[in-house]
Amino acid sequence: MNVLDQDVKYLKGVGPLRAKILGEELKVHTCRDLLYVFPVRYLDRTTVYKVAQLQEGMSYVQLSGAIVDVETAGEGRKQRLVATFSDGSGFLSLVWFNSIRAIAKNLKIGAAYFIIGKPSIFNGRVSMVHPEIEDAKAGQPAEAPFPMKAYYRVTEKMKRHAFSSNFMSGLVKTVFSMTGELTETLPGYLLDIYSLLPLREALYRIHFPKSADDLPQALRRVKFEELFYLQLSILRYAKNRQQKQRGYVFRRIGDSFMDFYRNRLPFPLTQAQQRVMKEIRRDFACGRQMNRLLQGDVGSGKTVVALMACLIAIDNGFQACLMAPTEILAEQHLQTLQQLLAGSQVSVALLTGSVLGSRRTQILADVAAGRIQLLVGTHALIEPAVRFQNLGLAIVDEQHRFGVKQRAALWQKSTCPPHILVMTATPIPRTLAMTLYGDLDVSVIDELPPGRKPIKTLHVYDSDMPRLYAGLYGQLRAGHQVYVIYPLIEESEKMDLKDSENGYYTYKEQFPDYQVARLHGRMKPAEKEQIMHRFAAGEIQILVSTTVIEVGVNVPNATTIVIENAERFGLAQLHQLRGRVGRGGDESYCVLVTRPKLSDTTRRRIQTMVDTTDGFVIAEEDLKLRGPGDLEGTAQSGMWFELRAANITKDAELMAVAREAAAKLLEQDPHENLAQNRVAWEQLRQQHAQMVNFSDIS
Repeated sequence: MNVLDQDVKYLKGVGPLRAKILGEELKVHTCRDLLYVFPVRYLDRTTVYKVAQLQEGMSYVQLSGAIVDVETAGEGRKQRLVATFSDGSGFLSLVWFNSIRAIAKNLKIGAAYFIIGKPSIFNGRVSMVHPEIEDAKAGQPAEAPFPMKAYYRVTEKMKRHAFSSNFMSGLVKTVFSMTGELTETLPGYLLDIYSLLPLREALYRIHFPKSADDLPQALRRVKFEELFYLQLSILRYAKNRQQKQRGYVFRRIGDSFMDFYRNRLPFPLTQAQQRVMKEIRRDFACGRQMNRLLQGDVGSGKTVVALMACLIAIDNGFQACLMAPTEILAEQHLQTLQQLLAGSQVSVALLTGSVLGSRRTQILADVAAGRIQLLVGTHALIEPAVRFQNLGLAIVDEQHRFGVKQRAALWQKSTCPPHILVMTATPIPRTLAMTLYGDLDVSVIDELPPGRKPIKTLHVYDSDMPRLYAGLYGQLRAGHQVYVIYPLIEESEKMDLKDSENGYYTYKEQFPDYQVARLHGRMKPAEKEQIMHRFAAGEIQILVSTTVIEVGVNVPNATTIVIENAERFGLAQLHQLRGRVGRGGDESYCVLVTRPKLSDTTRRRIQTMVDTTDGFVIAEEDLKLRGPGDLEGTAQSGMWFELRAANITKDAELMAVAREAAAKLLEQDPHENLAQNRVAWEQLRQQHAQMVNFSDIS
């Protein structure tokens, strides 16, 4: 057996229990896995601070001095070890809560030590909790074979079983000592073309850099490899799908489409909409399954494009469906489609969890018989009881809210997989789309219909509320309506509902001459629907709500949205909320209300909203500020290799290079049989064994 494939339990100091914890906490099972647990930070051991220099908020630092006192404080579980350390410039408290006896046994008063830790201020005194401590010669600078000290992530559970960063570093060093040259995981010619380090050298430099200059090249090598195999997998899957996945051919443009286009289209198609329709029609005619992502900002006209695609499917004798993530959004889609199709012969129905009894039975029978041509619904559409006569087109709105298996179940509703159109109103940065939706063809609606005015976004502090109320009075007197949004936080939902409730009474008091209503997620569906209907009808002038109105409400007369505590929302959500206004021809406003004291990141987020209404600019900024973690639900997308070193935000340029390399390899070796690429295909097979089946994903 290859040493790297050996179970970590056989390493000195590990054993079965610690091996289990490594597996649970860090997904480390073999010696090879250990080499890919990368440090989370580094400390320059050549720099030694003085106690007098320490301040709150500093990162990990190193000091040199002596222990002048040691005592045990507290009792039982609250017992702690406190040592007083001094380097002549001041005193520092060192505090340990775990392994107290073992640490106390080794501490010697008067002995010289190096102390490494993160300083904090408690009761006016500088302290370090659980610092690292090393023997040293008094007055001598730090001496270590590697001036850059690597630090590894150690969870609380690991700490309880005597794991430390030093222990992890020792395990990695042991693995390196047991192995010779590591088997290369990239074709040799790629190393030459892209000036990449050999694998062993890159990994060794990452764990044991001699200086900061060692890191960039080493990290570039491992990042390139991660991104290369991610892109190779996506491109290979897309190629295979195009070659093997036949699709229904929709060549006919019939009465349903032409009647809508000539008589019911609410406004002329924008150039962007026309371009997207041409792309969809090309897909329908080519004989392969369409697998297309439609991006477009709120109000850009995606629904009209989706409907026109459905009508082409219907004119060719097929059914279509539109799946939305919530009942509110599904109901909104139904209302919009019914308005657009009013007077036509196209049959449309809604199927959600709330459709029960004889009504549900009738809808299921009509869908199976083909009498319902366009079915709108939630995840209820994927239930086994739903059987289409001939589903030809499946549209998924805001697909990131669905799990992989839910989406796959929809594709299996037809003998030949239906054409797929995925829609999102959250613009996806190119760097993320390249990975998250790398196997989809992408269409973008990047212009608004004529007559739409850009929304003006204002930032005010909560101390400016009187001025804000005056502005709202102006909008209300002009006959317009207002949304007021309060944040909803899962950890404290009751408190947020109370905030929303207090806000409701505040606005009732401030605007006694107008109808004020409240809306939140704990209301019964019928109650929410009634309130939303009254607001849409103009009977309610001010709607105080939680983020339940983020999607599903289309009220052109609502011209102002006030977002209280806007600092508690992410950029993507703020942009989505802003899209609830500006849906008519009147000037519209989004007012972001925050506290005066904001962090730099929050202030930058708010300023981005004020500066631009371009969803793609906002998405790029959101990705920079937050990273890819939860944007578009990437955690549940099922399409990720686990990226241990690379970051698709910070490494966008390298990802483009890796994608180019993967595309060239695939083009030169379409049958996957060239000897020079054998290592690449073998590596890809091994990685595929550890990830979701791409065939389940659209």
